[in-house]
Amino acid sequence: MSTETLQYFNLSQQWGHGMPEWPSSASLNVRTLQFHAKDGVSVKEIEASMHRGTHMDAPIHVLENTPYITDFELYKFFGTGVAVSIPKEKWGVITADDLEAATPKIRPNDIVMINTGAHHYWGDNDDYFAYSPGLYKDAAQWLVDKQVKLVGIDVQALDHPLGTKLVSHGTGPSHPWLEKEYAKEKGHPLLDDFPLWEPAHKVMLTAGIPGIENVGGDLDKITGKRCTFMCFPFRWFEGEGCGIRVVAVIDPEQKFRFETGQ
Repeated sequence: MSTETLQYFNLSQQWGHGMPEWPSSASLNVRTLQFHAKDGVSVKEIEASMHRGTHMDAPIHVLENTPYITDFELYKFFGTGVAVSIPKEKWGVITADDLEAATPKIRPNDIVMINTGAHHYWGDNDDYFAYSPGLYKDAAQWLVDKQVKLVGIDVQALDHPLGTKLVSHGTGPSHPWLEKEYAKEKGHPLLDDFPLWEPAHKVMLTAGIPGIENVGGDLDKITGKRCTFMCFPFRWFEGEGCGIRVVAVIDPEQKFRFETGQ
C-alpha cells in the first residue's frame, strides 16, 4: 500500500514569535542573528521555556528525583489511539465517568487525545488560560488504571487551571482574583473543590504516561476516530519538557493501522 493514500493531520498549535503563552514569568524571545540582505543566510535564535504552545511534560517538571524527557521509552510516542470529544464549559472538570463513556472506547495501550472544545479559544486571553476546563486527580487516575500510553489535551495544562499556581497552589496565587470570582459564583471557597496542586501532572507523569498540553490544529477533524499518532520530543538531556509536533494519521481505505505490543 502506498503511503500517499494516508491522510495526515496536524494537532499542534503554531509555535514561535507572538504565540500565546501560559501566564508565568518566563517569556519567549526570537532574535534574528543573520538575514539574507546582509549575510546571505537566515539564522534565528530562540530563548524560551519549553512549556509553551503544544509541548510535552516530563515527570521532573513537577516532582523532584523523577525521570527527564529522554527517560521516556520511544514506543510511548507512536502508536494507535483515539481522539475523544468531552465538551466542557468554563471551569468544567473532566471526570472518570466522562472518560469511561467516551467514544471510540479508550483501550489499554491507547494514545488518547481529549477534545474539550477549548482549543477554539487558543489565544492571549483568560478564556483559554484562566477559565478553561481540565483534568483533575480522579480522571488522571482513571487513565493510569486504564494503562493508556500517552495523553494529550486541548487546554492550557494537564491540570485544570484552578489546580495550578494561578490560585493558591505552589508559588501562587498569580491570579488571586480567580479565587474571589469562583467563591462568588459557587458560594464556597475555591480550595474546597481544588485542594491539590497539579495532581493530574503528578499522577500521570510519575506513572510513566507522557502528557501533551495545548493540542489543537486539526483536532476536530479526527475527533471520534481511531487513528495512528506520532509525537516525538527532541533528545534533550535532562530536559523537563519539550515543544513538540503532534501528527495523526488515518487511512481512508482502512488498510493501514499500526499496533504495538508494548
